[in-house]
Amino acid sequence: MKQILGAAVALVILSCGVIVPVDAQGKRRTIDGQRSVIIVRVYKSGLFSIFAHDHEIKAPIDRGEIDDSQNPSVEFWVDAGKLRVVDSDLSANDRAEVQTTMEGPKVLATDRFPQIHFRSTTIQKTGAGHWIVRGELDLHGNTRPVEVAVTEQDGSYRGSATLKQRDFGISPVSIAGGTVKVKDSVTVEFEVVAAR
Repeated sequence: MKQILGAAVALVILSCGVIVPVDAQGKRRTIDGQRSVIIVRVYKSGLFSIFAHDHEIKAPIDRGEIDDSQNPSVEFWVDAGKLRVVDSDLSANDRAEVQTTMEGPKVLATDRFPQIHFRSTTIQKTGAGHWIVRGELDLHGNTRPVEVAVTEQDGSYRGSATLKQRDFGISPVSIAGGTVKVKDSVTVEFEVVAAR
């Protein structure tokens, strides 16, 4: 099951087209990488999935900017090498094995694709403290459109999106003849804070 996690992770990141509105003057602000995080949830499936694990992967947003002018935008990068498997129910050895699979050529291929990049194309306000952010996600050498619902609460911007690994050229990991595998869909959650 350790290998299962790998494929899902890729989508992780990314997927989060995060939008953080800026101040009233509409200035550009940077995203605070120390306080902004993406969490990817990878789920098991298959006949013997009861013996496998769901996985949780975290990564900081490496760098990015938000523009709250009349044409708002957000753009950010994630260092694929900073994605970390944080499953508390795995041994240190199993966690390391999942991490290696995730970074390897069958999943993220971090040596070939070290950066994950998101750039918004449209941002639509849907209510007080609510937005729909549409944009393009570059992951694993593929660019695909994504849409994210974002909510502001106490200065933090949160949201989630569902991505399909196959959309980014990643085949979900499967072991034991397919009796244990990772689901194609992964959930990406995020919390983003603009730098002060």
